[in-house]
Amino acid sequence: MQVGLGRSNAAVWVARHARSVAGFRGAYFSGSTVGLPDHAELPPSSDIDIVVVTAQDDPPVKPGKLRYRDTLLEVSYLPWSQLQSADEVLASYHLAGSFRTDTIIDDPTGHLRGLQARVSAEFATRPWVRRRCQDARRRIETRLAAIDSSAPFHEQVTAWLFPTGVTTHVLLVAALRNPTVRLRYLAARDVLTDYGHPGLYPELLDLLGCRHLSARRIQHHLHELTATFDATADVAKTPFFFSSDITEAARPIAIDGSQDLIDRGDHHEAVFWIIATFARCHTILAADAPELHHALAPAFRAAVTDLGIGSTEDILHRAGEVTRFLPRLWRTAEDILASNPGISE
Repeated sequence: MQVGLGRSNAAVWVARHARSVAGFRGAYFSGSTVGLPDHAELPPSSDIDIVVVTAQDDPPVKPGKLRYRDTLLEVSYLPWSQLQSADEVLASYHLAGSFRTDTIIDDPTGHLRGLQARVSAEFATRPWVRRRCQDARRRIETRLAAIDSSAPFHEQVTAWLFPTGVTTHVLLVAALRNPTVRLRYLAARDVLTDYGHPGLYPELLDLLGCRHLSARRIQHHLHELTATFDATADVAKTPFFFSSDITEAARPIAIDGSQDLIDRGDHHEAVFWIIATFARCHTILAADAPELHHALAPAFRAAVTDLGIGSTEDILHRAGEVTRFLPRLWRTAEDILASNPGISE
């Protein structure tokens, strides 16, 4: 399927299922397809991200992944209040990229188009790019500092893993590239190569703990994850913000997408999402199927042990390593900022 057809199907979904909902303020595209031409192919391991803007300050759990007209959509809610200030959007690394181009699906108030015009005009100016890099760095620092050592082990892994992965986002933002979620390490490797810093990439893999792992070992962990994923999808009931990522509809992304990376030799780049999905499965299992959670825990434990993490002490130690790495990461980001021809004064 081409991206343009996927977008058309997404727009129809918004018109039929979102526009009539109380509090609807608009919708726009987000995620990895932003900036892609309509004729680009949409891989089976990708979806079309839609953000539905709502007047509710505390929206319900997002619909998440759903299939509509043979297109896999990822639908999220965003409070209207977060889009009132163009300056705040420009400073937010996870919001600004969606308004770099015309991504508006529906805009009954006209506010989104005015916001998009302002953000696109100033998106690539140096002060705003630096502020977005700082935003990503703060996310790393604050979330690592907030790790709860009393939480269940799988939740501690998640609390360490995601801010560790934001190290890639600092670099992607400096390079004016999409801070993608699942493919963040692959994208960061390309940036570091393009800007003459390939030696930093192994350090990012070391912080994750996977540089020494063979393709065969990572394939084994994906095989174990597949069994856990399928078992979890069958029993999941409790709503979590990521629940739709652990469903049959999401399997082409979580499982097949990771397999694609391994098959093409990018096995290290598959590790982040394998571990993230493993931990999310166990969050669901702990709530909805405790016996299954305990039965399948050894496979998850083996995967994170291969990353050098077997205890809370290991997690806190690795969080400290990431924090100590940030000055070096920042120097590289500054160099990318200085070298990036797409950034203006």
